[in-house]
Amino acid sequence: MMAPDTSDDVPSCACKGVRRCLVCEGLKEKVQPEASESKIVHHFLYDPQSRLAVGKDAQAASFPFSGVFLCENFISEEEEKELICAMDQDVWKESQSGRRKQDFGPKVNFKKRKVRVGGFSGLPALSHKLVLRMYQESTLAGFQPVEQCNLDYHPERGAAIDPHLDDSWLWGERLVTISMLSDTTLTMSLEQGLPELGLTGEVHVAVHLPRRCLVVLYGEARHIWKHAIHRKDIHVRRVCSTYRELSAEFLPGGQQADLGAQLLNIALNFQGSPV
Repeated sequence: MMAPDTSDDVPSCACKGVRRCLVCEGLKEKVQPEASESKIVHHFLYDPQSRLAVGKDAQAASFPFSGVFLCENFISEEEEKELICAMDQDVWKESQSGRRKQDFGPKVNFKKRKVRVGGFSGLPALSHKLVLRMYQESTLAGFQPVEQCNLDYHPERGAAIDPHLDDSWLWGERLVTISMLSDTTLTMSLEQGLPELGLTGEVHVAVHLPRRCLVVLYGEARHIWKHAIHRKDIHVRRVCSTYRELSAEFLPGGQQADLGAQLLNIALNFQGSPV
């Protein structure tokens, strides 16, 4: 079924709670949160060559920043066009903070820790060659994605994603994202700071994501540092595909290994449609 890009149609909003976008701010006159007290934030830039967080202030010392793997030009321009064309033929669902999304994965209730197959029919066909390419990177040895989430960011909607940690009950060690259509910045944040380095305020590390790159978060960057894409860092349309693997509980030897095997068998047939 053809479902062309509808970003220029009359906008709608799926924000809930404290989530906001330009659509709900303009149409719903959503109450703005009260300004919080000013806080100290130490800003750093991630250098993928040295794998150091380099201080924007010349006086700030650099420190090792582990858990980020970045591969530039992971896909070609032609592959990018093919992927975006395929996504725009499927339905984009409204999501929070101005994003739109397409989910290829099981139905999950994280609060109750329940998983069911639901309408999950597998990852999309075009992801097959990308997953095979991922295996060539040592950081992704043995990576078996069981879920893919496509996110669509438009500056006209004020699209963003707030600082957060991904679930670690169902999802495993590595979060893998392919970033398309435009450059952006992934902001890593640590609210408690790094007092051992004399950084007592919040610490932000900006990770530049070039168009068509692949980025992997693991270790401390996956489990300790929150990650976000801020509204100010979306200048033109950006689309990303994030792939997640299963946690140990759903792998051989885990308490829910049978369910995990069922989900992987579905995911890796690469015949899926968005759920």
